Amino acid sequence: MHINFNDLFVNMQEQLDQPRAVPDENLLIELVARLRPEDSYNTEEIKKKFQALIQALLITPTAANTFQAYLVTLINRYKQTSIYADSGILSLDGFWNQLGQRLGAHFLPLLVDETDLKDLVFRVFAYRSDRYWLENIEDEQWIQFFQILNQNHGHLDAKLGIKRDMIKAITVLSYRISGIGLYPEFINAQPELTEYESPFLVQNREIVEFIEAYKKQHRDAEALSALIPPDADQALVMIDQCRGVVMKIRRATKRIGVSLSLTYLLSLLEQCLDRIEILLNILTEQGKTQYLALAELTQDLVAAHYVENSVRELLKTNSELIALQVTENASKTGEHYVSTDKSGFLGMYKSAAGAGVIIATMATLKILTARLTLAPLMQAFMFSMNYSLGFMLIHVLHFTVATKQPAMTAAALASTVQHRKGSKTTQIAELASLIINIIRTQFVAILGNISIAIPTAALITMFWQYGLDEPLLNHSKASHVLHSLNPFTSLAIPHAAIAGVCLFFSGLIAGYFDNMAVYRKVGPRLKAHYKLEKLMGQERLHKFANYIERNLGALAGNFLFGIMLGSMGTIGFILGLPLDIRHIAFASANFIQGLLSINGSPEIGLIIVSFLGVLLIGLTNLFVSFSLTIIVALRARRVRFEQWKPLAKLVFTHFVTRPMDFFWPPKQPLQVEDGNSTNQKANH
Repeated sequence: MHINFNDLFVNMQEQLDQPRAVPDENLLIELVARLRPEDSYNTEEIKKKFQALIQALLITPTAANTFQAYLVTLINRYKQTSIYADSGILSLDGFWNQLGQRLGAHFLPLLVDETDLKDLVFRVFAYRSDRYWLENIEDEQWIQFFQILNQNHGHLDAKLGIKRDMIKAITVLSYRISGIGLYPEFINAQPELTEYESPFLVQNREIVEFIEAYKKQHRDAEALSALIPPDADQALVMIDQCRGVVMKIRRATKRIGVSLSLTYLLSLLEQCLDRIEILLNILTEQGKTQYLALAELTQDLVAAHYVENSVRELLKTNSELIALQVTENASKTGEHYVSTDKSGFLGMYKSAAGAGVIIATMATLKILTARLTLAPLMQAFMFSMNYSLGFMLIHVLHFTVATKQPAMTAAALASTVQHRKGSKTTQIAELASLIINIIRTQFVAILGNISIAIPTAALITMFWQYGLDEPLLNHSKASHVLHSLNPFTSLAIPHAAIAGVCLFFSGLIAGYFDNMAVYRKVGPRLKAHYKLEKLMGQERLHKFANYIERNLGALAGNFLFGIMLGSMGTIGFILGLPLDIRHIAFASANFIQGLLSINGSPEIGLIIVSFLGVLLIGLTNLFVSFSLTIIVALRARRVRFEQWKPLAKLVFTHFVTRPMDFFWPPKQPLQVEDGNSTNQKANH
């Protein structure tokens, strides 16, 4: 691959030779256009093209000197401080202001300052894909490139101008770091900052001392080449200490909870610390460290243009810690939803059976509520309260709704993937064992719900018919209920998928409120509520506060899940869309109620198809909620798991060789072995 750059170097030299040299940025735009690969991820093409530029600089005698002079003269035409201090770094406006500004910029673009270096970067790297191929250039090539450019020690005034703007940017960033370190929310998360001298304040003192020494040393620009830059080691040590505090707070969020504003501050602080370290390395280091810092700054500034107005990037940067905290709480809950032995298996059945009685009652109450002539919103309210209060009662009585499990167990599975240890074979075997335990527990929970919900719903229907001498459902309504479960002629499966999405959201909501209970100190604040203390007494209030602190997430998740289920049909009616929900537990109760209420004997085909619909509704509920939760949980943990195929193969092989393990707990703890067959053995 031969790319010619000589004509560009000749034109650059001609422009520099003019009396008042004003370099034309079009030459740099053309140079980058020749470097730009057809595929931004083709590392071979990127390497060859960048190597061609390096070769051109080496072969042509004056090329390196000309290109360096052209670059530094061109850069000095623009204002630089803001690009070094602000580009790619979150603003101090806060999350919600930033979100509003970025959304507004999509409809009404921001004004561009043509005198700012940002404008030059945007025009030179005009393609969104530029950030990717720049990141794919190898470190060795960057080092070689900047080494060639740095051979000439001329153009001191232009270089000094760039360094002055970098010094200004370091000053701005240092004061910004000090300010963030004094935010009340930051100090609440790390109270120790008030007990000793904060590293956020000390770093500013060290930076100011470094800048004073730097300015004093560089007042004589002519002697620049002979000067050794002042030492910034102490400042860099304090920057590392600031990073240590950030990491402590990130770790502490598992214990103290986290808020959106704290997440935003942590992200902003990390960006400021990274940028100030890059700038210090450019100014004070020499050789490889300096060249790699220059490469990193170039990549950051190009990437910044395409992310600083991106709503998606803002949400991604600020949602990770909260998503992690939410799914972390869900995973702790999820561990209780996985049984590994016979006692846990039978305990799960009893818990699910208890819920079956309440579910059958809720299904009946919904049928009776539907008889009332109500306005759509009032009907949605009545349906929602029926579901919400029922689900909350199930939780208070320590019963289990089967479909609530996947949102929790998926987070537990993601947590296991994140903390996997040992060889890949061992990791996959461990995950396979966990998945089999989850499937078995899920099976018995569904069995518990259905096996009790169906006979309870049947008893209620028969007692209603004999006690009041009228059917619970008339013939047309009963026929409609059964046909609505038909997976082939109705929207039962899409509606089951909507219920799965609601289950996924309820899991996230539960995690969010668990986090909020800790972060907002709900328990201690309830205990300190003097009016409640008068009303309930100290002992009862303490018990109540402890219960709310431990269960706020589950109660809120169940309540809002009920509202989602109860109002979905009404939202569909208002919008004119076929929206509704199908939930396996309620579908099974409706199935038996429809069969008992229909006139005469129902057709055997209708019974089979409707029951098949109930099973498919359950599978869809579970699959959708589990899939969505594990995607979010893995992303929140920044985990990529590539071994899905061998894992699926191992689980399937175990199903073929030992199918009973999926439906009944083995006598010894389950351990899947990778090989031609899978066995069980005791964990030692």
